[in-house]
Amino acid sequence: MSDFKKSSSPPRVSPQPTLKVEKSERTRAAILNAGLEFVWSQPFRDMTVNALMASTGLSRSAFYQYFNDLHDLMETLLDMLKEEVFAATGSWFTGAGDPIALLNESLAGLVDVCNRLGPILRATNDAAATDERLENAWAQFVKQFDDAVTTRIEADQAQGLIPDFDARPLAIALNRLDAYTLIEAFGQHPISQPEPVREALARVWISTLYGSEWLRDRPSDLVRN
Repeated sequence: MSDFKKSSSPPRVSPQPTLKVEKSERTRAAILNAGLEFVWSQPFRDMTVNALMASTGLSRSAFYQYFNDLHDLMETLLDMLKEEVFAATGSWFTGAGDPIALLNESLAGLVDVCNRLGPILRATNDAAATDERLENAWAQFVKQFDDAVTTRIEADQAQGLIPDFDARPLAIALNRLDAYTLIEAFGQHPISQPEPVREALARVWISTLYGSEWLRDRPSDLVRN
C-alpha cells in the first residue's frame, strides 16, 4: 500500500517503492493527494469528482479506474491513517520494559501522525454524522483502537501495573478524548503546536492508568515483561 512521507503541509502520498514505479501507482497517489489536500481546507460533503480531478490534471474517468466513488477514496485515506497510527504507537501496545516510557513514545508518535494527517480524522468524523457509509467506516476505525487499548490495559493489569477495573469503558473514554483533542488540534489550519498536545494527552493517560506519581520527568520503576 502507498505510504505518507513527512513534508510541509499538506503531506504527500508516495507510490509503493518498486524497481520501476508504474504509471498506475503514480496516478493513484496523485488522486489520494488531491483528496488529502481537499480535506485540509474543505469538508468532505463539498468534494466532487470533477473538482478533485481538475486539481490533478487527470480525466474524470481516471478516478473510477482506482476508486468506486468518493466514499471509497475517503475510506482508503482512513485505512492509511490507521496503518500509520498503529505503526507509530506500537511500542506501548507490544513493547516490554518501562510502560511509562513506552506510552510516552507511542503518544509522541500518535501526535506526529495526526499533526500531518489530522484532516482525515476531521473529515471522516464530520461526515459520519450524516453519511452512513462513513459512519460505519469511522465506527470500525475507532473500535479497532478500543479493542487494542482494552487488551493492553488488561495485560498490564494482569502484571499488577494498572489497578483492577473494567478496562473497556476506560479504553473507550481515553480514545474518544484522543480523537477529539487531535481533531481540534490538527484537523484544519491553523494547526496547534504538537508538544503541548502530546503533553496534555500524556498527563491524562499516565495519571489515569499508572498513577500521577509517574508524571515526573524521570524513568518509572515499573517493568512490563
